[in-house]
Amino acid sequence: MTDYREADFSRLKTVPIAQRPNKVDPSLLAHPPGGDPSFTAFWNSLPDILAAKDLRTLARQLAKAAGRRGVVAMLGGHVIKVGLGPLLCELIRRGVITHLALNGSAAIHDFELAAYGGTSEDVAAGLADGTFGMVEETGREMNAAIADGARAGKGMGEALTDYLARRPQLAARDVSVLLAAARQAIPVTVHATLGADIIHQHPAADGAALGATSYRDFKRLAASLPALHDGGVVLNVGSAVVMPEVFLKALTVARNLGGGKPTGFTACDCDMERHYRPRVNVVERPTLAGGQGIQLTGHHEILIPLLAWAVLRELDAR
Repeated sequence: MTDYREADFSRLKTVPIAQRPNKVDPSLLAHPPGGDPSFTAFWNSLPDILAAKDLRTLARQLAKAAGRRGVVAMLGGHVIKVGLGPLLCELIRRGVITHLALNGSAAIHDFELAAYGGTSEDVAAGLADGTFGMVEETGREMNAAIADGARAGKGMGEALTDYLARRPQLAARDVSVLLAAARQAIPVTVHATLGADIIHQHPAADGAALGATSYRDFKRLAASLPALHDGGVVLNVGSAVVMPEVFLKALTVARNLGGGKPTGFTACDCDMERHYRPRVNVVERPTLAGGQGIQLTGHHEILIPLLAWAVLRELDAR
């Protein structure tokens, strides 16, 4: 039989529980619903621990920033196509969001909902026969708007909002974040990745116009970031690569021109799973000089309504 040594547990030193610092106590726990079915009662019933605590912090920071500091909302396409446009429109209307930045797919989904009343095709079915992304109207109209915008010295976001605003008929005007931004006269920018969006495979696509308008929007995003200083909020919702990369470069431009500012803002990434670029390029690196970083992970169609309702509740309580 092999002679294995064993640790002598009888010599272990224990400590009284009264001397141990605890992270959780009864004041932080969730509580079951009572007779009050309101959102406020639900919100107050959440535990004050981990993600629920971070969600509360973010809601307070957004409400606090409203009317005082910049709030930049960066969106991926999934956010729009799962139905969150009307909630974002309300945050824009209430003065919470001060700059709306979209990747190409977010702009397309919003444009299609506003103009035609429908979006989000069956990619697998269309890919099989080569019809994926080949819809005529979206490609023709969006590329025409972008080309017109390039000739007029506009950014892509401005070009698309102006086109929608003057379009004779819209199927769903009130759900469009592009139009909501235009109504509140806040900057709306679109950050395209050439070859990544369905309108780039349309015969009317003009690479020079796409590049010129999106590059102008990059400059406009950089010009908005100083408003984040000392209390603003940047939200990255549903973009795993494009918006985190664009934000990092725009932030360094803003700090280069602004003597190291902005700092002291809250940076939050909201997505269904955690990715490297949003974590390091939005949450961690930008807040090293001050501020706080938050990651909230969950389905957009559940997480963002919770956040939006909580922010509106904070505003109404003022």
